[in-house]
Amino acid sequence: MSFFWCAFFLLASGPQSEWLQWGGPNRDFQLPAGNLKAEWPAAGPRQLWKRPLGDGYSSVVTDGRTLYTLFKRGSDTVITALDATTGKTIWESAFDSAIANSHEKEEIDPVHGTAPASTPVISGDRLFAVTFMGRLVALDRATGRTIWSQELWRKHGGTIVGYGYTNSPLLYKDLIVLPVGGEGHAMMAFHQSDGAVAWQGGTSDNAMSSPVMIDVEGEKQVVTVMLKEVLAVNPDSGKVLWRFPHANKTETNVTDIVWCPGNIVLVSSAYDSGTRAIHLDHKNGKTTPSELWFNKRMRVHHGNMMRIGEYVYASSGDFGPAPVTAVKISTGDIAWQNRSFAKANFLRVGGQVIVNDEEGKLALVELTPEGIKILSQTQAPLSNPAWTPPTLSGKTLFLRDRATLVAYDLP
Repeated sequence: MSFFWCAFFLLASGPQSEWLQWGGPNRDFQLPAGNLKAEWPAAGPRQLWKRPLGDGYSSVVTDGRTLYTLFKRGSDTVITALDATTGKTIWESAFDSAIANSHEKEEIDPVHGTAPASTPVISGDRLFAVTFMGRLVALDRATGRTIWSQELWRKHGGTIVGYGYTNSPLLYKDLIVLPVGGEGHAMMAFHQSDGAVAWQGGTSDNAMSSPVMIDVEGEKQVVTVMLKEVLAVNPDSGKVLWRFPHANKTETNVTDIVWCPGNIVLVSSAYDSGTRAIHLDHKNGKTTPSELWFNKRMRVHHGNMMRIGEYVYASSGDFGPAPVTAVKISTGDIAWQNRSFAKANFLRVGGQVIVNDEEGKLALVELTPEGIKILSQTQAPLSNPAWTPPTLSGKTLFLRDRATLVAYDLP
């Protein structure tokens, strides 16, 4: 292999091309630097490929060469590996997600079907994923072969959520950490090597939010939004460190927390809820939470919240309009609202932000306390609802809806 091709291979599969887990390198949908052009061609960025993909909301993870995601086929959850340059299937592994008994039938929401929404995570030569019916599986990344599996609901008695298991697992040391729900095992950790239970802790019902690792004065904590509260546990033992009430009438806590300077945790829900700032006071090895502010004008349904400096930006709304809203972290004051986009997700690259909304609109913008500046925008070949957050690998952007996956070459 020539030096040129060796260099190209290293560049294509290096850290800048890796998006190994939900939310990217730091689970916050932010990349520290980028060199995206502010102006796109009139027809939008160059489309590299487009392919059909089964129903699902799972986002794409990649090592820069292979893409991994989940979709539905019949009653199965299908985990797939795709060639990043062409979109062609490398392998598929199907797991039966059929509802097995009357109790499960009562819990599962028949309106929204059985489309998987959890995003897998890459660790070395393995891929870890959770099916719609809560089966955690470890697969060989090269072949899709099952190495081990754990039934989070049927074996461990986790909380069955009407929309299926939607939480995206978190890697920590040699563990897979994820919410399960129930008495004594609200959060659980499994060894990556063999799937054995490492720890379980807390009593709380599971919701649809994914765990986030934070550092409170040198102490690592895993924080997850559960059905009626925000729960924090020790990632080494599962011991509950603190909890704080946060619920809504429809029991739809979906969005992850946002960790902010000043030991502030932001959490938001839609419908009759709003956005809550929780301040963490850490003294003598103990964390005490207290409410800093609560604002009903910011109600994030299921998109992500983007923290930039002293402000957080997100689509606020459930049914009807969901204007992009800017909130000051320290006070909860609304700086502005803008209706340029429908319900949207955000991905920050350096000083610019990629926006994709549920109607397939794709844009490059700047978000500041003064307002939103649209630099370029186009219409992606996606149909409503395009609710899956985007994935960026190098300068290739991957977008999906419930039927299609498309790859763009960003200028």
